[in-house]
Amino acid sequence: MPSSDPKNGRSPSETGGLSRRSLIGRAAALGLAGPAFITVAEAQTGPGKAAPKPAPAPAKPMEPLAEPRALVAGPGANRLKPEPAAETPVWTFDGKASLPVIRAKLGETVRLRVENKTDKPLSLHWHGVRNQNAMDGVGGVTQPPIAPGADFTYSFVPPDAGTFLIRPLVVGGSSEPSGRGLAGALIVEETAPPSLDQDLALLMQDWRLEENGALMPFGQAAFAAASGRLGNLVTINGKPVPEAIEARPGSRIRLRLGNVCNARGTRIRFEGGKVYVVAVDGQPTDTFEPLRATLPFPPGTRYDLMLDMPAEAGASVTVNALVGNGLVLATLTAKGQPVTEKRAPIAPVGENKLLPAEVKLQNAVRRDIAITGGAKLDKDKPNAEPAYSGDPNRVWAINGITGASGVAPSFTVKRGQVVVLAIRNDTAFPQALHLHGHAFRLLHPLDDGWEPYWLDTFQLLEGRTARIAFKADNPGRWVIGSTVLERFDTGLWTSFEVT
Repeated sequence: MPSSDPKNGRSPSETGGLSRRSLIGRAAALGLAGPAFITVAEAQTGPGKAAPKPAPAPAKPMEPLAEPRALVAGPGANRLKPEPAAETPVWTFDGKASLPVIRAKLGETVRLRVENKTDKPLSLHWHGVRNQNAMDGVGGVTQPPIAPGADFTYSFVPPDAGTFLIRPLVVGGSSEPSGRGLAGALIVEETAPPSLDQDLALLMQDWRLEENGALMPFGQAAFAAASGRLGNLVTINGKPVPEAIEARPGSRIRLRLGNVCNARGTRIRFEGGKVYVVAVDGQPTDTFEPLRATLPFPPGTRYDLMLDMPAEAGASVTVNALVGNGLVLATLTAKGQPVTEKRAPIAPVGENKLLPAEVKLQNAVRRDIAITGGAKLDKDKPNAEPAYSGDPNRVWAINGITGASGVAPSFTVKRGQVVVLAIRNDTAFPQALHLHGHAFRLLHPLDDGWEPYWLDTFQLLEGRTARIAFKADNPGRWVIGSTVLERFDTGLWTSFEVT
C-alpha cells in the first residue's frame, strides 16, 4: 500500500503605524513645531485667526474590478471509447471535453463566474488554496450550493504560488459532478519562475463506463462504503491515456501532476529519465529524486516535477500508473531541434515565507480524530466482496458523528494557535484526507520531527494513526475530510473553526 512519504516511497502582517506622538516628534526634529512656524493660511488671515476650511479633494474613483471570466458547467460529450461505441454524455466546463487549466500570477485576483447549467447543485472547491473562507467552495458549509440555472462569482487572491485543483464539493452531492467529468487545475505562477521550455499540467481522471460508453449509475452505497467509485477507463486532461507529448531534445520540462479521480489512488513511476520533485501539494520543497522513481498518488495530491529531456532524438520519458500490470499515463518524446543552451542544475523553485519556519508543538492544541464506518471485510473469506447493510446516507463517521450541513464544528481554536491532530483510521480501508485552508506537517511517530515538506492531502492506512501539525492562521470554518468523494458524500468529514 502507498504511504504518505514521497521522498522515500513509504505510504503516505501586521503592519506598524505612526503614533501621534511620533509624528509630533518628527515635526519638532524638522523644525516644524513652535511659535516661529506659521501656516500659509495664518499669513493670509492673521495669526490666531481661523483659516477657511479647504474644499474637500474630489474622491478618487475606485478602479472597477475586472469582469470575471465565465466558467460554464453543463452537459456535453466526450469520445472516451472508440467507435462503434457512442460518445459518452458527460458534464464539461465551457463545452470542452478537455479540463480547464486556469493560470494566474502570484498577487493577482482570480475572478470566475461559475454558471451552473447542470441539473444538480454545484460548488467548486479550490483544492489546496489557503483561501478566504467564503471562497473555499464547500457547498453546504462555506456557501450555499449554486442551484441549477444560477451562478456564483469566486473572487480571491491566492496567497501562495503553486499547483491547485478545481473539484466539485457539495455536502451529499460531490461524486456525481466529479464522476461526470467536472475538474480542472489552478496554477499560480511564481513571481520569478524558473527557466523552462515547457510547463505542462497532467490531470488524471478515471471513469466508470458501461460497454456502450455510457456512465454507470451514481449513488451506489456499495461503492461509498468500500473503495469508492473506481473507474475502468483512465484519462489525462480529459483524453484517454496515454497523453503524447513532444519536447525538444535536452529541453527542461515542468510537469504538474494532479489526481482528480473520484476515488482511485495509485503510485506513479517514471521511466527513461531522471525526475526531480520541486513542490508537493503546491508548496515548494527541497529538490529531491523519488526513491525508485516512484511517488504515492492518492486523490487530491499534486506534484511539481522537473526533468531534462534526453539529448537523443526519439528517446522518451514515460509517466506510469501502477494499476494492474501498469498503465502509461503520458509519454514525452524528444523531437525537433536540440536545445543547446546550458542551464544550471535543477534547483528548488524558492520557498514560501508565508509558512512558519517551524511549527512549535509545546503549547499546541491537541485533538483526536477517529474515523469509523464503512463496509466490513470477512477475514475468513479474503476474496469476498466487502459487506455493508447500514444507512446508505450515513456510512462514515468522525468521532461518532456523520458529517452533514448544520453539524457544529468539532473544535474551535484562536487564530495563530498551533494544532496537532492525531488521526486514527479504524476502518477497513486506506483513507485519503484533505485539510482545507491550511498546510500541515506530517509528524514523526514520537513528535520528534516532521517530514520535510508541507502537505494538505495525505493517505492514512487502515488501522494506523498519524499526527499532523499546522498553524491555524486562517479564520473561518474549515473542513477536514475524505478526498474519495463517495465517502465525503456519505459523512466522512468534520470541521473546525478558527476565530
